[in-house]
Amino acid sequence: MKKKVVSVLMAAAMVAGMAGCGSSNTGNAGTTNSNASTNNEATTESGDASASTATDSDVEKPEEITIMVDGTVFTQENGQAEFIAKLEDLLGMKINVIQPDHDAYYDVVGQTVASGDWPDVMILSSTYYAGYAEQGVLWDMTDAYASSDLKTRQDAYGSTGVIDGVRLDGKLYGMPAARGNGCVTYVKKAWLDNCGLDVPTNYDEYLAMLEAFTTGDPDGNGVNGDTYGVSAAGFIGTEAPYTNYLPEFYQDANPSFYKAEDGTWKDGFTEDSMKSALERMAAAYKEGVIDPTTLTNGTSDCRNKFYDDSFGVFTYWAGTWATNLKTNLEANGKDGELVALPPIAEVGQYLDRVPPVWCITSACENPEGVFKYFIEPMQDGGDVQFLWTYGVEGIHWSTAEETLFAGTENEKTYADGEFHMLENREKEGTQYTKAHIDPMLALVELANDPQEESVAAEAKESAQLFNDNCKAADLVPTTDEMSEYNGDLTTLKNELIAKVVMGEITVDDAYAQFESNHGAEWSQAIVDSLNK
Repeated sequence: MKKKVVSVLMAAAMVAGMAGCGSSNTGNAGTTNSNASTNNEATTESGDASASTATDSDVEKPEEITIMVDGTVFTQENGQAEFIAKLEDLLGMKINVIQPDHDAYYDVVGQTVASGDWPDVMILSSTYYAGYAEQGVLWDMTDAYASSDLKTRQDAYGSTGVIDGVRLDGKLYGMPAARGNGCVTYVKKAWLDNCGLDVPTNYDEYLAMLEAFTTGDPDGNGVNGDTYGVSAAGFIGTEAPYTNYLPEFYQDANPSFYKAEDGTWKDGFTEDSMKSALERMAAAYKEGVIDPTTLTNGTSDCRNKFYDDSFGVFTYWAGTWATNLKTNLEANGKDGELVALPPIAEVGQYLDRVPPVWCITSACENPEGVFKYFIEPMQDGGDVQFLWTYGVEGIHWSTAEETLFAGTENEKTYADGEFHMLENREKEGTQYTKAHIDPMLALVELANDPQEESVAAEAKESAQLFNDNCKAADLVPTTDEMSEYNGDLTTLKNELIAKVVMGEITVDDAYAQFESNHGAEWSQAIVDSLNK
């Protein structure tokens, strides 16, 4: 039975929206629905995806469900109708889709939860997952998963740790479709070459690179000082782990709650490491190497500026996005070669985020059926997983003989039977790279996966660099104190961070205001509750 939600927990949200990506056609986990591929010959002959689960006669198959999704699922512009039609055919059920604009997704989720008119299924990032689970919005799928074929498939593929990472007090209220992934720092190689710079390995070298990109002529247009070193979607992210868009400035700082090596929970905002991070950002902002519109940027704003050569350093998702950035630069007539930086010495390791999860709401009339006939097949290793990974034949991928981008520098010719992605419907001159599930982040082995053909070398190299240099972020549980205080606490932290970075107040002033405006009190109450 649905519980009354007194306070919609946007608890750890740093600002409205979701940080993974910033437009309705891109994904937040290093995934993007401006990508896709699949191959009829590569799919298995499983037929109706319900066949593998139909033997469990105690679980009724839903005739119709409603799902709320963000931009990591194909938008209308990118073939959503064809994708859903194919999914309905495979699953044998009607699927109604609610898809707010990607940047406003969590605002709409909050309004929807508050209204009491909940969908059967919705995608949630870790920032919102724990809070809604605590409030009773989400159905407990622990038992359903424990006895499922999905668990068997994931265990066989070595994905147990990922699943355990989204458990809350041992219980599962959501199912990731892939590993979380994280961000790496991309630098335009042509800019390094034009400025005579090597790849930076420490903060001093990183800052010197930003200064050269800001004051010199890295884009080679003959004008000094008309570019910026780095830009980001805000000085702080909207989704855990929050620091992943400006890691070189944050380094070992954590603006939110984390579990220390001794097993206790702490608020990193109150520590000296955070004060040092603020001083670094404020100094760099004053020097002008950080794009001044960073405070108000969305990730789509950053991408577009990056494609226009407005700035040269962009920390963004590893893997597929290496290809997306490259091809969009080239489509804009820019040099597309990027260097994915190993983390500088002071950063040490990039952060692997807790993955988004597919959740069944407690308002769903048949949650067992939705789990068995919708959630499980998404990772069936066959036709349905293929669809979620690569999209629809003739819309997102093809094996037909053809030439794409004829007469341009990006012209590509494919032989009959050669698997390839088709041109992105929204971004002329670029190809899809995948659908909702990134093949490099899958939790279940996909039969006859065309990944070797579909995944570009730069994407594989970027993913490998990240995998070799990352550590897992913590999933922060929710407590009553978290629900009560963290919304206001987060707003206060964001305001203080922005004011310090933009030079309106000093670091000491910020922490005095943090104390006087109840921030320290709220923070301690939450820490105490986490450590009970």
